[in-house]
Amino acid sequence: MTITELQQQYAAHPHTDAVNKLLNDTSVKHLFCGGLCASAASFFSSSLIRKYDVPFVFILGDLEEAGYFYHDLTQILGTERVLFFPSSFRRAIKYGQKDAANEILRTEALSRLEKGDTSVCIVTYPDALSEKVVSRNNLKEKSLKLHTGERVDTSFITDVLHSYGFEYVDYVYEPGQYAVRGSIIDVFSFSSEFPYRIDFFGDEVESIRTFEVESQLSIEKKKNIVIVPDLGLGDGSDTSFLDFIPQNTVLAVKDFLWLRERMQVIYEEAVAPQALIAQEEGSAPMRLENKLIDGSEFVTRALDFRRLEFGSKPTGTPDASLQFAVTPQPVFHKNFDLVAASFKEYQEKGYTLYICSDSNKQTERIRSIFEDRGDHISFVPVERTLHEGFADNQLRICVFTDHQLFDRYHKYNLKSDKARSGKVALSLKELNQFTPGDYVVHTDPGVGRFAGLVRIPNGDTTQEVIKIVYQNEDVVFVSIHSLHKVSKYKGKEGEPPRLNKLGTGAWEKLKERTKSKIKDIARDLIKLYSQRREEKGFAFSPDSFLQRELEASFIYEDTPDQSKSTADVKQDMERDVPMDRLVCGDVGFGKTEVAIRAAFKAVTDNKQVAVLVPTTVLAYQHYQTFKERLKDLPCKVDYLSRARTATQTRSVIKGLKEGTVNILIGTHRILGKDVLFKDLGLLVIDEEQKFGVSVKEKLRQLKVNVDTLTMTATPIPRTLQFSLLGARDLSVISTPPPNRYPIQTELHTFNEEVITDAINFEMSRNGQVFLVNNRISNLPELKAMIQRRIPDCRIVIGHGQMEPAQLEQVILDFVNYDYDVLIATTIIESGIDIPNANTIIINQAHNFGLSDLHQMRGRVGRSNKKAFCYLLAPPLPSLTPEARRRLQAIENFSDLGSGIHIAMQDLDIRGAGNMLGAEQSGFIADLGYETYQKILTEAVRELKTDEFAELYADEVMSDGKISGEQFVDECMVESDLELLLPANYVTGSSERMLLYRELDSLNLDKEVMAFRGRLEDRFGPIPPETEELLRIVPLKRLAARLGAEKVFLKAGRMTLFFVSNPDSPFFQSTAFGKVIAYMMAYTRRCELREPNGKRSMVIKSVENVETAVSVLQEMIAMEEK
Repeated sequence: MTITELQQQYAAHPHTDAVNKLLNDTSVKHLFCGGLCASAASFFSSSLIRKYDVPFVFILGDLEEAGYFYHDLTQILGTERVLFFPSSFRRAIKYGQKDAANEILRTEALSRLEKGDTSVCIVTYPDALSEKVVSRNNLKEKSLKLHTGERVDTSFITDVLHSYGFEYVDYVYEPGQYAVRGSIIDVFSFSSEFPYRIDFFGDEVESIRTFEVESQLSIEKKKNIVIVPDLGLGDGSDTSFLDFIPQNTVLAVKDFLWLRERMQVIYEEAVAPQALIAQEEGSAPMRLENKLIDGSEFVTRALDFRRLEFGSKPTGTPDASLQFAVTPQPVFHKNFDLVAASFKEYQEKGYTLYICSDSNKQTERIRSIFEDRGDHISFVPVERTLHEGFADNQLRICVFTDHQLFDRYHKYNLKSDKARSGKVALSLKELNQFTPGDYVVHTDPGVGRFAGLVRIPNGDTTQEVIKIVYQNEDVVFVSIHSLHKVSKYKGKEGEPPRLNKLGTGAWEKLKERTKSKIKDIARDLIKLYSQRREEKGFAFSPDSFLQRELEASFIYEDTPDQSKSTADVKQDMERDVPMDRLVCGDVGFGKTEVAIRAAFKAVTDNKQVAVLVPTTVLAYQHYQTFKERLKDLPCKVDYLSRARTATQTRSVIKGLKEGTVNILIGTHRILGKDVLFKDLGLLVIDEEQKFGVSVKEKLRQLKVNVDTLTMTATPIPRTLQFSLLGARDLSVISTPPPNRYPIQTELHTFNEEVITDAINFEMSRNGQVFLVNNRISNLPELKAMIQRRIPDCRIVIGHGQMEPAQLEQVILDFVNYDYDVLIATTIIESGIDIPNANTIIINQAHNFGLSDLHQMRGRVGRSNKKAFCYLLAPPLPSLTPEARRRLQAIENFSDLGSGIHIAMQDLDIRGAGNMLGAEQSGFIADLGYETYQKILTEAVRELKTDEFAELYADEVMSDGKISGEQFVDECMVESDLELLLPANYVTGSSERMLLYRELDSLNLDKEVMAFRGRLEDRFGPIPPETEELLRIVPLKRLAARLGAEKVFLKAGRMTLFFVSNPDSPFFQSTAFGKVIAYMMAYTRRCELREPNGKRSMVIKSVENVETAVSVLQEMIAMEEK
């Protein structure tokens, strides 16, 4: 059943009618409902809102409480009626940093109230109420209303927007911006979570639609809209929120005294001297005291409204009070014996059990656990979940949630998350943009400097080309049809590459050298693979019920990728060919969980498992994780490393031989001669790229007939995956786990107060802190400073210039909680997982790249506590624009997975090198990353077609005849026609460049159709020269199928240049047969030429791309003579 149906049942509660009567009775000003704990409060409120047509304002304790309450209400009532009213500041008001995304939610709520919407219900908290809001009259004056079919001058609209303080930009990414392109105006109003795109026909508003910031594509049509500017910049006429709401509003408050106290604290903090300094350093100095209301003033004003309290005890004497008999869901801590016992008890008392969950899979899982255990428990699954379960003793129902059964973290979503994504979309886009002066690589001449898009005359027309400058200022112009050959140079950070000299051949030699090196490596991989194909391994039996229980008790929800990887691994284990699978995924994406499940599966078949890790610290950590996950199951875990004493080591080795130790975790010590397994069934290798050659050799001997699972965190680029597919099975986990706590990220200037506050808070909840500082020389100063401010803090320093053993000791001590603060250089990036450390402070954050920041931030927030990340940098105005944007992007993107794109970009370079052995990274630096990938793919393909042809025989031939369609990979097009995106159609050359590159990478007609749709949506109707440009895609595809390496469209004729080697088997193939057949059919129009052994064919009277495409289509459709 759905949650709404459940709520209707709950509305039959006797108290609902009682409260209704009391609300209709005007003499009752103050009503108290006691005993509403957990989500019963929001559940009950939702039935009141349904019945009662006045505005409600719910005031909860803090942002988190309000967020969950809002989430519960939207689950039941949808988002139309329920609005969230947050504080407009990014954090504590005293720092005075505004957050545009929150402003949107505030403005949305106010403009709904201003329209006189009576059925709204607003969820808020003290911090939000202590800020004044704009007065009603001001809001009326400042809104611009538009509806479709209205006649209005575009210049009038732009003037109004300008006067409201909107900023003119090329493309709209953030609230308060607008853009004009031809007949389209894009505006991001402060009252909507999506920006609007207004399309004019002359002076008439033809259509209005909202669009997505990231893709800039439309979402849905709107009839009328209101555009509201940033109301936070108000003049002196601002009023309290209570003056804004209608007099018949019901205020539902959790705790009146706390509300008053909290508002008082906020008011006092904001006028404290430190706060005033921070406000002046900020981007826009603002006086907060006239913006805030103090608590007592607010509470006195609130007494004029009707109040409903639902806390633990009423303030003062209420006019009427009701007591609910509700108990919160008991805490089971994943112990299913307790769950079953408690559920049975409830059932015997005649309660109905409802279990709420967001995914049906979860409820199925709970059901199958009960079945496997043999418990007869019937419950009703409810789709959509609440924040906290409860049992209502009057109605005799239990509404329980699955995330509490399994101890998962439950996350609430606010609409403002959408508005924040713009910043990040922009920074991601800038990573891919070509700006003049960037280094680029062209696959033929090599590394050069990009000098922009230029237009050059070509016959009667002009064409847009790319200009690349090489050594000695030599210039190469590249046509926009061969953009795929140009890629941004991504090599080692920091050092610029050497520009190549044209015409020397050094670049070609470098490419050849790299190719032969790659072939050597690939050859070994393929040989190993063919050898394993012949071997027999052990086939494991299907899952047992223990396995299911282990999987259901995982505290996070499986992501689709994760369940797919798990399924793949199990399937491989159940086959009798030895498994060799590689699982890649970013930090914290749940690779270890996949390994634990595989290991346990092996143990249930009485096989032993070895887990090999690169460092002592990791061995200890994995040991803890495995032990924790498998603690209630019949399975013994142990570990070996140089941290264990001789006696411990001896007993572990003895246990292995006798078979009492089921899972052994260790460093390369497990490959020692004295370590013998009784019956090894599975080998798990973590962070494979960190092992040396000798270890890998020893592994090879072990691996031939043992199932192997390898894990790595470096996101391995797509093309690499494909090229190595021949040698290994691959699973990629690229989706982040959904319910991790987002990490609260704050940006500050270096300030002792901020650091002390952060450390004190973390110590107060027994956590630990990382402090990252990228210069070793200042580490002692920082330590002294912290000790001066917090004398009882235990601090340790770690950095890369220490002895490895000493550093390892420092980290182990930190993991074991002997210290509170670890002050370090960036070493914490490399793989340590310290669940107890939930605050990270990064000093001089503007000196780190995006991916470094993301990696370091990923080190905290690994447990189910809220984590914090403080970025300390000089005041924003003094930074370079790139650094400023980088910091803002990382600050806005607090969830885990979001950064993976960013990280991918930089990590590609680091990750790919190690995948194939260390000698690769040198080449990557010389060739640039993308070129390197291209060469890799070529090399693997050549190996498949000649040396190992029989292994891959089935791939090349189809029905015994050479079809000839595989000979040409890509076809070059040159033309004298006008094919381009006009500058008045797409503004900004970097945006044009991105579009050209996207178009150049397309292949299929449906992709071109989609691309067309996107262009029309963003820029309006497509001009003819762009239509022609789009037709180049099918032209290239068809020509390549016919074996043409180049196509010329010049002076009204088309020339096809065929495969350049005259002895190629292509000339015996079906494809060339079709070309000949076409020539026989149209002898007048075609002419075959063969100057110095290179065959080509000219077709006359081909005036445009359209004709060219139809000629080639006809050719492909020919029957061979």
